[in-house]
Amino acid sequence: MSILTQVIDGMQDILTESSDIIGRETKFIQRQRKLSGSSFVQTLVFGWLSNPEATLEELCQTASILGIQISPPGLTKRFTSQASDCLEKVLEAAVSTVIAAEPVAIPILERFNGVHIQDSSIVTLPNELAVIWAGCGGSSSKSSNSSVKMQLRLDLNTGELAGPYLRPGREHDQSYHLDKPFKGALLIRDLGYFALKEFKELNEQGVYWLSRVKSSCDLLDESGRRWGLLELLKNHCHDELDMQIMLGVKEKVPCRLLAVRVPDEVAKLRRCKLISEAKREGKKPSKKSLELAGWTTLACNVSCEKLSLKEAFVLMRARWQIELIFKLWKSCGFIDEWRTENPWRILCEVYAKLIVMLIQHWILLAGCWQYPDRSLFKAVKTIRRHAINLACAFASGSMERLLEALEIIQGCLSVGCRINKRRKIPHTYQLLLALGDNP
Repeated sequence: MSILTQVIDGMQDILTESSDIIGRETKFIQRQRKLSGSSFVQTLVFGWLSNPEATLEELCQTASILGIQISPPGLTKRFTSQASDCLEKVLEAAVSTVIAAEPVAIPILERFNGVHIQDSSIVTLPNELAVIWAGCGGSSSKSSNSSVKMQLRLDLNTGELAGPYLRPGREHDQSYHLDKPFKGALLIRDLGYFALKEFKELNEQGVYWLSRVKSSCDLLDESGRRWGLLELLKNHCHDELDMQIMLGVKEKVPCRLLAVRVPDEVAKLRRCKLISEAKREGKKPSKKSLELAGWTTLACNVSCEKLSLKEAFVLMRARWQIELIFKLWKSCGFIDEWRTENPWRILCEVYAKLIVMLIQHWILLAGCWQYPDRSLFKAVKTIRRHAINLACAFASGSMERLLEALEIIQGCLSVGCRINKRRKIPHTYQLLLALGDNP
């Protein structure tokens, strides 16, 4: 099945049959109206795909394109708790839809059965929604008693997404466990997910992992001697370090410890940041954390034959690709911005825009994922320009028209949506390509 056929099947299922069934199950639709569950979802999805800042009037114009006549006051009345339940369930159905592109042609990624990067991001909500999504609270003027945390995992090979899975903002990253990647895959995560028990489970299941190291974690060297991280680095790492260790005195997770000493100017910037962050919380950074700023330290269970020290640090840098996804969703998709103070309308908008982001991602996979130098920001602007034509094709009910509309977008994404190369500070894709085929 071609990627475009996958996208069409996914869109038709989510935006028609599933939306209608869910609309009835959640009591959003209790009797036959001119606005069904599917027409409501389609109006919001195509309206915000075209313009993430669309007003009620613009959304009603999108509804008209789809063959639905509704006024702005009439649409406003539809933003209820039942509507939010409906959109949340439709989002869950979209998340469960698996769409993946052909693997991108980057040799180092081809060594693994998928290279998965995982992270989370928070959307702050009005305090009235704390019963549904509990936040962290706090004394800051920007803090809220309500927020939702999005857990997301991206396969750098195929672009396949796992998530976004929504959790209360107050929950720790480690409290939600996504399904483990397949054997032979590489999982890259930051310190928020650092858990020795899980590293041990990944080892047993044949899943590779790469992570930064917590400063508080004690280590055992090959002779069984116990070290603190800072103590070990001071004694063994002048410039670079690659040694076999056991993470944790009790867990004893076998892995490699990788470290490089950073330039003095980088260490100075890190220490300034630590001091600034601690000052905002009314604290002082520990002497240990300030000293550790002089190194970058990783741990992994991948052999040196499969992944060199240099390659490990480049792959860790690639973890920022998921940060770019969140940035794309917030700065271009406006998933955390709205034009109302009505909490139910806000919640509906968050769910609907996340559905938009998933469908948008599917189209990106079909159009430009195979290019290592793709620019997702340029691609999103291109999709936005064609969104109304896509809505017209979808409303026609013709598979041929919908395929034609997507092929036009695919053709546009294949040209022009590229990142310009940099010489002084190379992009991540340039560093990945420069690694070549062999470690």
